[in-house]
Amino acid sequence: MRALLAHRDARLYLGGQALSTIGDSALWLAMGIWVKILTGSSSAAGLVFFAFSCGILLAPVTGLVADRVRRRPLLIAANLAAAAGVCCLLLAGRGQVWLIYPIMFGYGALNSLITSAQTALLAVMLPASLLGEANAVLQMAAMGLRVISPLLGAGLLALAGPVPVVLLDAGTFVLAAGAVAALRMREPAPAHSGARWRAEVTAGIRYIGATPALRRLLITGVIALLVFGFFETVPYSLVSQGLHRAPAFLGLLEAVLGAGALAGGVLAAPVMRRTSERALLALALLTAAAACLLLIPAWLPVVMAAMVLLGLAIVWFNVGAITLVQRRTPADLLGRVDAALTIAIAVPQTASIALGAALVAVVDYRLLLAVMAVVIAISAAYLSGAREQAGDRVDQVTGQSRASVSTIG
Repeated sequence: MRALLAHRDARLYLGGQALSTIGDSALWLAMGIWVKILTGSSSAAGLVFFAFSCGILLAPVTGLVADRVRRRPLLIAANLAAAAGVCCLLLAGRGQVWLIYPIMFGYGALNSLITSAQTALLAVMLPASLLGEANAVLQMAAMGLRVISPLLGAGLLALAGPVPVVLLDAGTFVLAAGAVAALRMREPAPAHSGARWRAEVTAGIRYIGATPALRRLLITGVIALLVFGFFETVPYSLVSQGLHRAPAFLGLLEAVLGAGALAGGVLAAPVMRRTSERALLALALLTAAAACLLLIPAWLPVVMAAMVLLGLAIVWFNVGAITLVQRRTPADLLGRVDAALTIAIAVPQTASIALGAALVAVVDYRLLLAVMAVVIAISAAYLSGAREQAGDRVDQVTGQSRASVSTIG
């Protein structure tokens, strides 16, 4: 970690991304709470993240773009475009709630582009020896900042409305663009294979299909995400029906989840070193299933403990998945492998968000939590049931830089 922080470009980039994460986390939760306040509907609130997830479905195109243009100017342009798009939320109000959904769709598309470009940029910017630490920092920033950013977003929304939340997120995108612009790295021009467009776009998913460890990871993620998207809607009902609190109380639960994420970030690498990436993934899934069961009684101390476990589980799953992908993917395919995994998990996740938004209106949220626990446990059983190959703990791709991959949560 000292070597990472001694790297000037790493400090700049990771600092900019951490600031951007604060704005992102504050906005996502605040927009859901805002829609809940405006409409009184948990389903309408859950559909905010559904719209965002639909934008991520453009990942095959964004992944190809990230592998085919210089990533530094692409990231600058994408962050500035995201800042401008977020400001359009200021036009939404009680009579224009619908406007939030297309804006969040565009927000999701730009998020996918930024993630794929980041995957490719890190492989060029950092030596392979520092990529693990960089990914850990990004994960802890993405999840750990939920300790403060949800409270910040929900608090600003409750005190002053959505305007300061929107301006905060737009400002962090501008700062992130500035951090990328200040990098001193020299980025080589991307190579072109000369293959047809269709072959280029599908190269990532074809590589996953031909790599057993990645194929197993993908199937496991799909099974879990068939129900994991319920978490975008169920907490609203948990807060209102189970805990009998105002919608803004969800900000406190998200902060507790962030505390669990920080603990998960600290513990992930030691656990993985003593076991394997696959063991960490299975443990993460079992922990998430247990968290679902603990949320059912709606007793506040137990709910708090469950949110800690859920934050820990999300970070463990993401770190395990990132490391597994890094060790199995050549650098020139990372953008497209990242995009392929993004789209492959976004489809079931998006479907489960929409299904959860519909079911929560007619089905007791406690039953949905029980179903989630069972399905997530099944995904852990599938992952654990496959025989681990000797190569699962040895780099299959050597001598090449690697970077991060987009994840759940």
